[in-house]
Amino acid sequence: AGSMSSECLGNFLRITLSAEYFEDKYLTFSAIDQLGRAWEIDEAMASRCGYTVTFNYWGNVEFRASALSCHSQSEKDVFTVTIQIKASHTPDMKNAVTHLKTATCHYGPWSPRELVCEKNYMEVSVRKEVPQIVPDFIQDEPEDWALAFPEAKAGESSIWQIVFHQPEKKKALLMTDAWHAGYGLNTTDTRILLRIPYSAAQIQLVKAQGITFSAVRSSTFYKQRWMILMVDTAVACPVDGVDYMNKTIIWTVPKYVQPLSAGATGFKDVLVEAGVDLHKLSAKEMISRKYSLENDLDSITIKIPVGAEGGYYKTSVNSGQHGTKYCISLFLEHQWEDNKWGLTKHTIIKEIETPFEHVELTMTDSKWINAKFTEGAGESLTLTCFLSDTNLSARLVNVTLGMFLPDVELVNLTFEGTTVTVLEAIWHGYLTQQNRYANGSQTYTIQVPFDAASIKKEYTRDDIRTYTLNVTLDFRIHPTSETFTIPVITVSAVKDAVLPSARGFCDEKNLCLTIAHGNVDQNWLLFISNQHLTSEAAQKHSYSLSDNGTHLAICVPFLSPHVDYEDIHSSGIMASLHLTLKDGVTLTNRRDFSISCRFSSSQLMQCLPNGTVVITAVKLVGFKDVDMSQLLLRDRQCKPALVTEKTATFKFNVNTCGTSRKFNSTTMTYENDVLYFRPGSDMPVYQLKCICWYAVKQTVDVQYESKNNPAPSIKPGFGSLALSFKLFKEKTFSNPYKESEYPVVKYLREALYFEVQLLQSEDVRLELNLKDCWATNSQSGDSHPQWPILRNGCENNEESHRTILHQVNFSPRVRFPLHLKRFEVRMFTFFQSTTLLQE
Repeated sequence: AGSMSSECLGNFLRITLSAEYFEDKYLTFSAIDQLGRAWEIDEAMASRCGYTVTFNYWGNVEFRASALSCHSQSEKDVFTVTIQIKASHTPDMKNAVTHLKTATCHYGPWSPRELVCEKNYMEVSVRKEVPQIVPDFIQDEPEDWALAFPEAKAGESSIWQIVFHQPEKKKALLMTDAWHAGYGLNTTDTRILLRIPYSAAQIQLVKAQGITFSAVRSSTFYKQRWMILMVDTAVACPVDGVDYMNKTIIWTVPKYVQPLSAGATGFKDVLVEAGVDLHKLSAKEMISRKYSLENDLDSITIKIPVGAEGGYYKTSVNSGQHGTKYCISLFLEHQWEDNKWGLTKHTIIKEIETPFEHVELTMTDSKWINAKFTEGAGESLTLTCFLSDTNLSARLVNVTLGMFLPDVELVNLTFEGTTVTVLEAIWHGYLTQQNRYANGSQTYTIQVPFDAASIKKEYTRDDIRTYTLNVTLDFRIHPTSETFTIPVITVSAVKDAVLPSARGFCDEKNLCLTIAHGNVDQNWLLFISNQHLTSEAAQKHSYSLSDNGTHLAICVPFLSPHVDYEDIHSSGIMASLHLTLKDGVTLTNRRDFSISCRFSSSQLMQCLPNGTVVITAVKLVGFKDVDMSQLLLRDRQCKPALVTEKTATFKFNVNTCGTSRKFNSTTMTYENDVLYFRPGSDMPVYQLKCICWYAVKQTVDVQYESKNNPAPSIKPGFGSLALSFKLFKEKTFSNPYKESEYPVVKYLREALYFEVQLLQSEDVRLELNLKDCWATNSQSGDSHPQWPILRNGCENNEESHRTILHQVNFSPRVRFPLHLKRFEVRMFTFFQSTTLLQE
């Protein structure tokens, strides 16, 4: 109910199909004749038989039928049309629903000659009781009779033909030949009809006052009992005549056009009326809409302001740009009298579209209008915003794009090279919402969580991170199915950055830093003394380096090439370790950490029992110009045995190199200094004191222990085990899928419950352990790609598809819990690059 409505509009019947019911359905139309037979209406039949199918502003389908359409039933001033409509969700029209619509209209009185200019055809109908054609008119020359007479004499009374007049020749067609050529010919009790599609071969383009008309000049012959009658069936319809000036549509139609006025004189206007959508408008209504109708001596002019009531805007695309056109369906009815026809009624339907006009779109974030932009080839639409506390707590990118007309639909989204439908986008975290307004316009809102994989996260400064949404929106225009795309980039700056922090400590021999990861350093690199510290580099220098995902720990020995030495004091040596986190792409410094500790000078010395002393002197930060090879002992002849960029190592006996000694009752003390003198100076600028103590008497404890026998080891054995592998329907593991239920269909991320059981054994000492379990895209376990579910007996902890191991307890079904293992994994599918390998 309410899905179809009909309306009588003069010599037309209009049936409207509601978009609410018929939208997104495939339709076929058929005309029902007097015998109940259905004739499917295609494009050729529509123009031949007087049918027109179009769409209106609201998306409704409009079907128009002429009062003299092929299958209408006419009686006096009443005509009835029956239409069959089939609607299906598929183009093959399977499971189509059939609707019948019958409507009866009154139309009259008929004028002696009526001309109709429809969207897809021209129509002329004349009374059979027409006056004789003027003798000196070209269409009445005797050869017209000569062309028609043999066929008419030989044919039945229903056979008739038409002669087309063209500048170079005349062409005669029998009714059947004309019908096959696309012409519509018919007779009623009182009228003769000719209907011509605009694509007909016999159409001529003629000019009247500079305006082009499609015209056909023809004579139609019919036989009535013993008479052969000839009728002038010329018709002409304007092709152009529309201009646009100062936001105004100007439509000009000349009044008297050859060949419509051929052989006639004494022209007199009877009536000039105009309207919209086949509804006539009174003078008062036209004034209220700011229309104007000018009836001059030779022409009729209608002026319509662009945007006026009665028309509508529709979306259009030009060179990839989004814009609009203003459309209006005008009609003009001109009635005049002349000495040839008496009264002629000329009805012209003119569907007018204004030129393309670009429309700026607005993109907003939440309640703030942030940007207006003009999209074009190769341009992106960028929105930069600082989110409010509300948005921060929601952690959403929330973008609204508009305004659009109601004929626009968002159909696809493309991000990271993948194109998905609006529904499929939900699986990727994209929620879209259509917002309709009272004036018919609409906007689209896109919400994406900050944590979505396609959102680019980047640390910028201080505590601010930016979240960048880069998505291309694909739109479709109804009913033309034109498409256009809008690339959208939004950058949201959010104060939610957690920077890495560090704490440090030192033991007797090492400087250590523990860095707690933040939420911004996933792609940052660790540098030490401006060198990238990889695990290989750490191993090379005997550094301890580990990362458990939340913390990074590093320990560096006191004597290492990446430690800085600040000063040497009687209390010890101040050493510092400096680490830098750098951006993995730009290598800009993001975060610096350091720790400084004072170490005992004894760390630089070794006093060996045989009286040998080994001293390692280190370069201080404040003495970068010191040449370490120029360091000396008290005896300046004693020079370093080994020199590096930052160290100089001396090896000497306590009885050499100017070493002094002191004795007391218990110890012998040996002293020396490592010195550096600048050229020409006797005052050292660097001094490292070395002291060794030796006990006069010493007791040495020697520790020993016996070795225990090695623990028994377990050797692997090989044999055959009987196992079962089952998929269960729920978490209780009580109801497995039967063989007849495979293949099992699951949605993405839906839980799958698996159980592996050791069969045929009742040995309570045995325990079943699963080492590796993986998924493949085919039945071959060696095929690729593969996804690990269990690795070496441990669950896969990948964040997106985490494996969960379930405990197995005693139950009526489970006598030996150690013989079973259960695990859960979420449903997934494989991709190769951006291609889905399988549903």
